[in-house]
Amino acid sequence: MKNLLKIFSREGVGKMFQIGPGEWLLILLVIIILFGANKIPELARALGKAKKEFKRGLEEGEKEEEKKEKSEKE
Repeated sequence: MKNLLKIFSREGVGKMFQIGPGEWLLILLVIIILFGANKIPELARALGKAKKEFKRGLEEGEKEEEKKEKSEKE
């Protein structure tokens, strides 16, 4: 029982989800096998564009909230 509590404590969960170099290599190998070496740059570009759009959306939302707060104060 103590071991179970130790696993689900903050320290145990932090240690449980740490990924080492061997795991990263295995994940990369699986991605290459699934998508092929030619598709990886396309996937990276798509992820970069999605991240950029997400950031832009967050910034626009923050600007709208600031405008709303300013108009409410006046």
